[in-house]
Amino acid sequence: MSHYFDPEPSVPSQPRQVTLVLPDLTVELTTDRGVFAGHAVDPGTRFLLLEAPPPPARGELLDLGCGYGPIAVTLALRSPGATVWAVDVNHRALELTTANARAGGAVNVRACEPDAVPPDVRFAAIWANPPVRIGKPALQALLSHWLGRLAPGGRAWLVVHKHLGADSLLRWLGQEGFATERRRSRRGYRLLEVQARATA
Repeated sequence: MSHYFDPEPSVPSQPRQVTLVLPDLTVELTTDRGVFAGHAVDPGTRFLLLEAPPPPARGELLDLGCGYGPIAVTLALRSPGATVWAVDVNHRALELTTANARAGGAVNVRACEPDAVPPDVRFAAIWANPPVRIGKPALQALLSHWLGRLAPGGRAWLVVHKHLGADSLLRWLGQEGFATERRRSRRGYRLLEVQARATA
């Protein structure tokens, strides 16, 4: 059985077009089987892009678990002076993100595997509809690593459904030293704001 977090999806490719409509932009995107939300724009992703504040105009931004790129492309178009790193382990997803960024004129998107991000890069902000279905231990390790790369004063914006552990994730993040607050809630989705760890 193929999962969206598999590096090489086993399901045959069947591309389709979806439209992401936001108050400030409309983007036509290509998605596919074997990637996250392969049939439509995920409602959690759209909630995140509607409710989180605008991205910083400059600096390094991260879309963690980019899928076919709706978050990365939106961030890049909203902040053309920033560099948007779109990270995923799924090669089909990375190819789609690259193609969607090019088609949408988002020239500041860099889609790559996690290990391809230079280790000295620190992020002004992170956006994620995190891959909760990889399991709690793997998810916690993933978030701990990337949230630890927030620049001083940086923020992360995560969207997680309450039925997929949003409230327990909020508590865990606090225990790990990341000041975290629930900023919005709609139809079970929680928008979490996560601050970079305080430096001594």
